[in-house]
Amino acid sequence: MQQLAAQSEIDFHSEVYKDAYSRINAIVIEGEQEAHENYLALAELLPESKDELIRLSKMESRHKKGFESCGRNLQVTPDLQFAKEFFAGLHGNFQSAAAEGKIVTCLLIQSLIIECFAIAAYNIYIPVADPFARKITEGVVKDEYSHLNFGEVWLKEHFEQSKAELEEANRKNLPIVWKMLNQVEDDARVLAMEKEALVEDFMIQYGEALSHIGFTTRDIMRLSAFGIAGS
Repeated sequence: MQQLAAQSEIDFHSEVYKDAYSRINAIVIEGEQEAHENYLALAELLPESKDELIRLSKMESRHKKGFESCGRNLQVTPDLQFAKEFFAGLHGNFQSAAAEGKIVTCLLIQSLIIECFAIAAYNIYIPVADPFARKITEGVVKDEYSHLNFGEVWLKEHFEQSKAELEEANRKNLPIVWKMLNQVEDDARVLAMEKEALVEDFMIQYGEALSHIGFTTRDIMRLSAFGIAGS
C-alpha cells in the first residue's frame, strides 16, 4: 500500500525523476534487447525448440519497443551506455557459456536469473509507474512468465544431468544480481522502488523457479546464499 500511496506524490516530469528514469528505462530496454539476442543464441543450441525460442526472442523485441515508447512519453533519452555496462557481467557469462555449448548455464542466466530479475522489477514498478508505462509493463510481465516457464520445463526434464552445472552457474552468476541491485538502488528509490522489495520479490521468483526444476527447500536456501554473500 505504501507504494500505491506514493504514486500520487511522484512528479513524473521533474528533472530528478527523469534523470533516474534515463538509466532505469535504459536498463529495461537493454535487458529486452539482450534477451532477444540470448533466445536466438539458445535457438541454435536447442534446434528441437528453435521455433519456440525464436517466438520468445520476437516477444522480447516487442517489449523493447514498448519500453522505448515509455521513455519517449516522458521525453527521456535512455542512457544505453550505462545499461550495457550494467548488464556486462551476465552478458559476458552468457556469451562464454554459449560459445562452449553450455545450454544449462545459458538457460539459468537467461530463463531464470534475468527473467526473475525482470519480473521482480516490473512487479515493484507497476504500482508506482506513470499511467502510460504501467499499461505497457503490465502487458510485458505476463509474457515474462512464459519465458521463465520455458527454462523451468527444459531444466526440470533434464534435472539430474543438469544439477551440477546449475549449481556452478548459480554460484558464478547470482552474486552479479546483487551488485546490479546495489548499483541501481538510488535511481530505483527515486522511482519509489525500494531495494528491499526488489530483493524480496526476486528471491521469491527465483526460489520458486528452482523448486519447480527439482531443487529441495534446503538446496534453494544454500543456492540463494550465494546471492546474499555477494551483496
